Amino acid sequence: MCFTPLVTVWSECVSVSVCVCVCVCVCVCVCVCDRQNRQKINELEENIKYLTEKVKDLENRGRRDNLSIIGLPEKPEINKNLNAILQEIIEENCPHILEQGGKIKIERVHRTPSILNPQKTTPRNVIAKFKSFQTKEKIPQEAKKKSFKYRGAPIRITHDLATNTLRDSKAWNTIFRKARELGLQPRINYPSKLTIYFQGKVWAFNKIDDFQEFAKKRPELSGKFEFQSQKARKDD
Repeated sequence: MCFTPLVTVWSECVSVSVCVCVCVCVCVCVCVCDRQNRQKINELEENIKYLTEKVKDLENRGRRDNLSIIGLPEKPEINKNLNAILQEIIEENCPHILEQGGKIKIERVHRTPSILNPQKTTPRNVIAKFKSFQTKEKIPQEAKKKSFKYRGAPIRITHDLATNTLRDSKAWNTIFRKARELGLQPRINYPSKLTIYFQGKVWAFNKIDDFQEFAKKRPELSGKFEFQSQKARKDD
């Protein structure tokens, strides 16, 4: 009786089984590695988001004593005396906030960017750093009540914010207008935080994405707001 064929078949079966086991092990390892990689990627993305927000917060804190003056004419006699010009603007538009001695204490004031682009027709912004945060805060409050002017020409005075925060502020303003239409009593706090009154409670949001998720989960608000993606806001 010949057993060779049986042994051969058995050997082939063992080989196939071993190959199958190896393939299964490889697949399991690949799946585990993929899951671990996804977890690491998610962790890295969260860390990047956290660090980005941290940097933005630090930048805004570094600018908290600053104001931006927009529309001040680009003239040599003005650029050489920006400190005196700013004092004149304050005296012309809100003299009641002047400190003792009739002047505001300013640490430094300059145009930004430092180099003038001859192709641009609009004047560069002026950045002023105040020694008193409380005094600095009064000026934009007054600018909301009335239009500021310099010798009859209109100018704007705003908080000096990080670029990302400015983009978010524009998006917040769109949300703010719609929230006001819906009777949600919205308020935007410095630098970009929205509060609304909804269903008998005050809700606060530091991020546009957080408000977006909140609105989507409420039938009364879902579909009422138009949102830009974070990428689209960066591209604006």
